[in-house]
Amino acid sequence: IIGTWFNEPKDSKIEIFKKGDVYYGKVVWLKNDSNEDGTSPKLDLQNDDAAEQKKPIIGKVIVQDLVWDEDDQEWDDGEIYDPKSGNLYSAYAKLEKPDLLFLKGYIGFSLLGRSTYWTRVK
Repeated sequence: IIGTWFNEPKDSKIEIFKKGDVYYGKVVWLKNDSNEDGTSPKLDLQNDDAAEQKKPIIGKVIVQDLVWDEDDQEWDDGEIYDPKSGNLYSAYAKLEKPDLLFLKGYIGFSLLGRSTYWTRVK
């Protein structure tokens, strides 16, 4: 999963990288890097943490702590942050195809939550 991915609406690119045995993803591009008032760069205004609200979304790590699970053939035990809502979810990811990454963010049980597909940037 290492590489750069478009989110499902293709309005941002996320670079997945590995540190040790753990995978992370940070925002490296936004289609619209402006706030509602026209200022730029787009800030993490939905974050509950006031200090984070002053930081730009580009460069923000939004996927963290994913680890490879050999038994399930997926990356799990991670978290994904949604800058649009300011919510943090438990997460797991699975490669459906070499260029198609399935991600699920959930609170509590993985049966409930939101799924999305990211496509690899070529």
